[in-house]
Amino acid sequence: MIVFMGTQEFSVPILEMLIEEKYPVGLVVTQPDRFVGRKKILTPSPVKSLALAHNIEVFQPEKLRQDYQHIIDLKPSLIITASYGQILPKALLEAIPAINIHGSLLPKYRGGAPIQYALFNGDDKTGITLMEMVYKMDAGAMIKKVEVDIEPLDDYGTLSNKLSLAGRDLLKENLMSVLNKTYQSTPQNEDEVTFAFTLKYSDEALDFNKSASWNHNRIRGLSPNVGAHFNIKNTTVKVFKSAISDIIDIQRGEIRIENKRIFIGTSDRAIELIELQQSGKKQMKVKDYLNGQSLFINGGKIDE
Repeated sequence: MIVFMGTQEFSVPILEMLIEEKYPVGLVVTQPDRFVGRKKILTPSPVKSLALAHNIEVFQPEKLRQDYQHIIDLKPSLIITASYGQILPKALLEAIPAINIHGSLLPKYRGGAPIQYALFNGDDKTGITLMEMVYKMDAGAMIKKVEVDIEPLDDYGTLSNKLSLAGRDLLKENLMSVLNKTYQSTPQNEDEVTFAFTLKYSDEALDFNKSASWNHNRIRGLSPNVGAHFNIKNTTVKVFKSAISDIIDIQRGEIRIENKRIFIGTSDRAIELIELQQSGKKQMKVKDYLNGQSLFINGGKIDE
């Protein structure tokens, strides 16, 4: 029996493949249902919904480090994780072999936000690493890797989808060798390790004292679901889509409105806001936003 552990949309194609290929997935472990949206609707994870649709048992511990015995009692032959969201306890890893589908080319970007950091840093490629799991964050030996190109228009949503499909295919190609214990693995070079720790709210802030590309890449890494934010007139505005402008005669943090377009100065040039959401309002394109509000009408400066 296989135990699959995943939560986000990234995990769904991988679990779908296991089901379609008739691998014996006997238990799906996913994060507890969460309240979502302004109406606070209790919502299951995408992985839970898929598992229940196929009559697979679902286990949702709030704290896996304290509540894992049920998994051990089932005596599975393998645990497969993909964007699960909790650290596996040492006792669980010692009891059951486990592999992970990680969204970077390890040892680069160990941690919970590898896709976001690849976009933040303006990388032109990233990838998937199929790896053994050990009781140290993303430090296990590497089984196989595959590269994925990052296109200029990619954001977190599109890149995550590409990496998910690449992870699905990589697992499909290598799972039998893992189950049969015939695969080869390569230790990670500790001298090349970098980290992409799980993001805090402060990591999602724009900084117009930095370059236009820095801010544009921050927005790409946080779209389409989270959005990067800044404050103006004590009001939070989230940005979901942007472009780097050719305008250079603009001060840092200066707001300029031209032909129903919003430009904000950075350390080198302007960044154009294309889609945004003012706190308490819906997300919309800038040209529509400017038709019905006054936050930006008189230009001005970003709150420090």
